[in-house]
Amino acid sequence: MSNDTPPLRPGLEDVPVAESAISYIDGKRARLEYRGIAVEQLAKESCFEETAWLLLKGDLPTQKQLLDFDNELRVHRRLKYKLIDMIKCLPEQGHPMDALQSAVAALSMFYPARNVADAQNNWVSVVRILAKMPSIVAAYHRLRRGDEAIHPRDDLDYASNFYWMLFERLPSPAARRIMDACLVLHAEHTMNASTFSGRVTGSTLADPYTVVSAAIGTLTGPLHGGANEEVIAMLEEVGSPDNAKAWLEKAISSKRKIMGFGHRIYKVKDPRATVLQELAEHLFAESSRPVIYDTALAVEKAAVELLGPKGIYPNVDFYSGIIYTALGIPTDLFTPIFAIARAAGWLAHWMEQLKHNRIYRPEQIYIGKRDQPYVPMEKRT
Repeated sequence: MSNDTPPLRPGLEDVPVAESAISYIDGKRARLEYRGIAVEQLAKESCFEETAWLLLKGDLPTQKQLLDFDNELRVHRRLKYKLIDMIKCLPEQGHPMDALQSAVAALSMFYPARNVADAQNNWVSVVRILAKMPSIVAAYHRLRRGDEAIHPRDDLDYASNFYWMLFERLPSPAARRIMDACLVLHAEHTMNASTFSGRVTGSTLADPYTVVSAAIGTLTGPLHGGANEEVIAMLEEVGSPDNAKAWLEKAISSKRKIMGFGHRIYKVKDPRATVLQELAEHLFAESSRPVIYDTALAVEKAAVELLGPKGIYPNVDFYSGIIYTALGIPTDLFTPIFAIARAAGWLAHWMEQLKHNRIYRPEQIYIGKRDQPYVPMEKRT
């Protein structure tokens, strides 16, 4: 490495790659803000439709703006029959994230949007993506089980309609509120891996469907969105609250990753995890309290004692899966729900990227051989 080569920063840790006005994190104060508003306040007082507008437009909507935006979303929920036919052809054993990524990418063929200089067409594409992603996830889930996809209902809000398309029944008021709050909590989180992936793709002037498809692909990894699925498996392995501390001590001694704990930015408990825990308490106050939740509380208590001094606390994935399980949602739909919500943030970053766009082209530090001769086949050993 030459003296003028900048030092390698694995994972781009602490390396700014863009200026953004969309969200802000203070990892020491457990503070997450969307456009300056605390996420806890939005989860309790706002709704996903309003939060999506805030992220996309920069300010809270007026009553008319929110009504018009909500109506736009409802109009675009339905899927083309050819897209439904494509989803029917996907393997039943496949992961819903792969189905979602494929279907979102396919949307660009039904609704071409290659001219990203067209602001009006960009907005219509944004609305289509946000409106159709729940329909895609619900359709794949039902079709893989041999059931027909359920048509969306224009009389239901975003969260209620998604629940309806999954189960063909309306959610209780508590379940609807919790589903909506989960969408708000997952909608945005600064320059995470999937958001960065989306911005890199957007910097090439790719269309928004390709941008979101790329971000979905990044979210599939267990170190990002897929972690909430792994948390349920981990808690089932722990088995009961009585086993929590011994299991955790053994996991730490064997250097096993504790799913749902730790975050590159947060050195205290993730504020989203705190809200999700409160939501879980409300949910279980109206229904039977599952053992897995008590196990989670015991694991957190032990982890605070054993890992807290290292700044390792629960993140958003730790409690989200427990809530989804209590709502009857299959484990492999946890991350697609994450993607449905995060699409609002991805698209906000895409539009922000286009304002002062420059294609991402980072450098590398080459560590391979140099000036090697070509060796003819007959002389190779």
